[in-house]
Amino acid sequence: MKAFPVQQPTPRPARLTVAAALALTGAVLVAVPPASAQPAAANTGTLPVTIETRALREVVIYPQRELAASVIPRNESKLSAEVSGVLLRWTAEAGSTVHKGQILAEIDPTDFRLAVAQAEAAVDGSLARLKQAEQQRERSRALVARGFFSQEAQLQRDTEVALRRSELASHRAQLAVARRQLAKATLHAPFAASVKERLAQTGEVVTPGTVLYVLAESGAAEVSANIAPADAAGLRRAQEISFEVGGEAYPLRLLRIGGTVSAPARTQEVRLRFATGAAPPVPPGSDGRLLWREPQAHLPAQLLVRRGGEIGIFVQRGGDARFVALRGAQEGRAAAVKLPADTRVVVRGQATLQDGAAIK
Repeated sequence: MKAFPVQQPTPRPARLTVAAALALTGAVLVAVPPASAQPAAANTGTLPVTIETRALREVVIYPQRELAASVIPRNESKLSAEVSGVLLRWTAEAGSTVHKGQILAEIDPTDFRLAVAQAEAAVDGSLARLKQAEQQRERSRALVARGFFSQEAQLQRDTEVALRRSELASHRAQLAVARRQLAKATLHAPFAASVKERLAQTGEVVTPGTVLYVLAESGAAEVSANIAPADAAGLRRAQEISFEVGGEAYPLRLLRIGGTVSAPARTQEVRLRFATGAAPPVPPGSDGRLLWREPQAHLPAQLLVRRGGEIGIFVQRGGDARFVALRGAQEGRAAAVKLPADTRVVVRGQATLQDGAAIK
């Protein structure tokens, strides 16, 4: 028998289902990244980025700062009684103005006048005893010279004179105290002021420490505000500072900025005075705004970008963009800049730049 070889069937090409074809197509698309997903480093090569630049002098600003501020008197004093007694009269009402040295209230001085008279009598008695002791000492000296008086007796006369002088000094001091107490029975205005409160009542028994008047000094008001430490340096350098109230602006001069930061607001107190003279143009107690313009050039917040942990700007150096960090810059706020006025600053397209990118 002849053996006939068995003919193997010719294999047919496999058919792809629709789903498999779509999956294969998707895999090919994923493997090739789109042009927009190319790394930014390509910009630093042969593909320069189109941006817009302007000279620094054309884009800098000098921002105006403002703070809530109040006009306060330089002195606001609570005048209290210094001695005890019955209040006989008062002379100034709340809202009135008083001049320096004006009598405001008087406490019954009878007891203090009696104390003065008693002290004066004690001084007179001491003077008489001192004169007698001095006369006795002079007579004893003559007797000692003639041998009728001992040296020990003379020493006693000298001691007696010294004791009488000490007694006189003590009584004179007591007289001064009594006179001072009598003077304290009358309350005087320590400065020209406006009477904010009158607490004195005729016929009341007052004691040391009882508040009789509250006075606000007139003609020497100051402007007070609380400033953030970051803005304090700019206020110190400002050449024009003003207080605005009721649509009017009044020039000010900086007096001092507090050296401590208060918690929890984290601010420093600043005091200023009106530059128009001694008399304030607005009354104490007025509220307004403290205004000044930064003397340091600043860049607008929209030009700032963050790269890494720093905030700054991009500038053009040759054909490249260079990132310049600005010290103390904060997001959303204009930042101080110290660069040459002709520096070319990137004003458009800076958000996509990297340091060293080629630009055109």
